[in-house]
Amino acid sequence: MSNSHSQSERIMLKHFHSLFPGTRKSEIRHVYSPYRVCPVGAHIDHQHGHVTGFALDHGVDLLYVPTETAVINLFSRNFEEQVLFPLENVPHKYSHWGRYVQAAIYALSKQHKLKVGIQGLISGSLPVGGLSSSAAVLLCYIMALADVNGIDVGELELIQLAFEAEREYIGLNLGKLDQSCEVLCRKDHLLYLDTKDESYRLIPPGPQMPPFDILIFFSGLTRTLMQTGYNTRTDECKVAAFDLLAYEGLPYGLLAETRLRDVDQAIFEKWKDKLPAPLARRASHYMSEFARVDEAVAAYQAGDIVHFGQVMFASGLSSIQQWESGCPEMIALYEIMRDTPGIYGGRFSGAGFKGCCVAIADPARREEIMRSVGARYLDKFPRLEGEYSAHVCKTADGAGHVGAPA
Repeated sequence: MSNSHSQSERIMLKHFHSLFPGTRKSEIRHVYSPYRVCPVGAHIDHQHGHVTGFALDHGVDLLYVPTETAVINLFSRNFEEQVLFPLENVPHKYSHWGRYVQAAIYALSKQHKLKVGIQGLISGSLPVGGLSSSAAVLLCYIMALADVNGIDVGELELIQLAFEAEREYIGLNLGKLDQSCEVLCRKDHLLYLDTKDESYRLIPPGPQMPPFDILIFFSGLTRTLMQTGYNTRTDECKVAAFDLLAYEGLPYGLLAETRLRDVDQAIFEKWKDKLPAPLARRASHYMSEFARVDEAVAAYQAGDIVHFGQVMFASGLSSIQQWESGCPEMIALYEIMRDTPGIYGGRFSGAGFKGCCVAIADPARREEIMRSVGARYLDKFPRLEGEYSAHVCKTADGAGHVGAPA
């Protein structure tokens, strides 16, 4: 655990004792899930594509103790309001941050009887938006609830439970990229995940790979994916795949079960001009991004950070032009990154409608990069002074239980 993480944990522990006085330090349990970034593989996990990912050394911490009265009693260091209800009478879906513990209960309760609740304090260490904080929060709640109820949950089941919680309860038509990165990743390794069969590899950096920073530039604009065109884009991909299979005269099933992974590149090239323009753009992004993933993996294995970064920039451009995500502020951040010496590559992080951008950069030029990007961005959007922020991260291991609080 990093020094900054240990300091944050001490602050959390003090806050925890202020909320739950009398709790012995030895009783407090701790789970942690990192945030994640996807260098290449944007917007294709829900189409059964293959993707890449890093876990970050920043994330979500949950300090908790079991409640034998089967009560959920939670506070957040990032949001107001207390979440308090009995397990036997889970209220209607909250409209605020409390719905994520409800989602975790929903997923676990499909197969297990939950008899023990938790009281605790949850905290995220970076601004919300583009780092899959929702998946990290869900993973923490699932690990904690499984722990106090004596439920053994392995890595793959943990991923599946968090996926079901977000897809079925929260209502987001996502793939498994976020949960997989936050559970399976290991420090210094690039996760290479095939979302069709869930096979994965951890790719070590090539011997020539120089040190690199992962820089997070938060636009100052927050969003939840339920408030964007995210679900519309995934539906457009399914319709495009369905149409392409039909044009080719190939068997197809239900629209809801159709994915662009079912369509060969040659079939897309043959029939793409028959697709409505928005559907053709979505499919074009998928096809090109699918190829970029393999290109990025080869560059990482070779230790070629420059080529790796160029592939990231190409991914970002396709997200803007073909996927049509972004907003003026996010697009400006992307363009500033492309024009900043010392940044090897970058793109939107997450869906890209708001939130943040991620860059791979030279640590030797860290200070000048941070100054330049911030100054140019705020010169263009001065109203976001005080909302915009920049953060330096490194790669890290995935989610799990942490030892006794320091």
